[in-house]
Amino acid sequence: MRKYKVGIIGATGMVGQRFVTLLADHPWFDTVVLAASGRSAGKTYEEAVSGRWAMTAPIPEEVKKIVVKSATEDIEEIASKVDFIFSAVDMGKDELRKMEEAYAKAECPVVSNNSAHRWTPDVPMVVPEINPDHIRIIDDQRKRLGTKRGFIAVKSNCSLQSYVPALHPLREKFGLSKVLVCTYQAISGAGKTFERWPEMIDNVIPYIGGEEEKSEKEPLKLWGSIENGVIVNANLPEITAQCLRVPVSDGHMAAVFMSFEDGRKPTEEQIREAWAGFSGRPQELELPSAPKQFLHYFEENDRPQTRLDRMLEKGMAVSIGRLRPDTQYDYKFVCLSHNTLRGAAGGAVLLAELLCAENYI
Repeated sequence: MRKYKVGIIGATGMVGQRFVTLLADHPWFDTVVLAASGRSAGKTYEEAVSGRWAMTAPIPEEVKKIVVKSATEDIEEIASKVDFIFSAVDMGKDELRKMEEAYAKAECPVVSNNSAHRWTPDVPMVVPEINPDHIRIIDDQRKRLGTKRGFIAVKSNCSLQSYVPALHPLREKFGLSKVLVCTYQAISGAGKTFERWPEMIDNVIPYIGGEEEKSEKEPLKLWGSIENGVIVNANLPEITAQCLRVPVSDGHMAAVFMSFEDGRKPTEEQIREAWAGFSGRPQELELPSAPKQFLHYFEENDRPQTRLDRMLEKGMAVSIGRLRPDTQYDYKFVCLSHNTLRGAAGGAVLLAELLCAENYI
């Protein structure tokens, strides 16, 4: 098969850097354009990230000499050179919405890691194993935009990846009524390292701006349905969330409490069976970035652990443990995902693979 030509918009930031490393050896995608703010435009990529390369892997040789374009000034030129773009730009939401729509109207599909379009009613927000059918809304979005190829698709907030995948098969089989979740989120979720954020060493901050609202509302769009050209949110489960920043480099952990609809409470064995047996469209299609087993349950009392388990299946799987009855809810458990792989760039790459496999790109 031919390789798709890809651009990365916001390539110098932490998530952009993660895109660069993930695509270096990708079997379907070739990075041909890198773009960022005006500060980096005109420099080689190696020059643009000098002194702030945050990945453990070195800068891939094939991108070092690519001259960085302006994300906002070179839209038409970029759109003419690529089959689609990944968007990971750090800018205001209004400005970002306009920019991503400008790319789409230039007939360039946009796979976005950003939150700006998550609540646009005809923009699919997709976790490929959970709601792959939502990409059908692209047909309606193209009518609104007046495009043939261009569209915007987004991935959900990184914190959702740690607990929503574990809830999904249980909601499908048994019906969830309410969920309480506390997330413990790594500093890379803020685009930081310990070198850049020494205040986080030996520290916990009990606030992440906007995160609790996203954690409570975005799952209901993932579980929603397409009606009359828009995505209508699900009503259940009711979710309440508290989100904390913890001194961890990578990996978001969640403590989850859940109750089921009346008369539908499963046994612990049924819950474990639902997790073990769950797979989605990416596994069916054998997409390059898809984990073989999406949900892994650990029997040990002290697992999952961030350092041991965040890279499970190249950081694209979700780890679950400590399932047990609760005194206030039906059950509680703990789960973990890699926030910049499954939760950010890796999840967006998997979404792009799905869109290509389903002939939307």
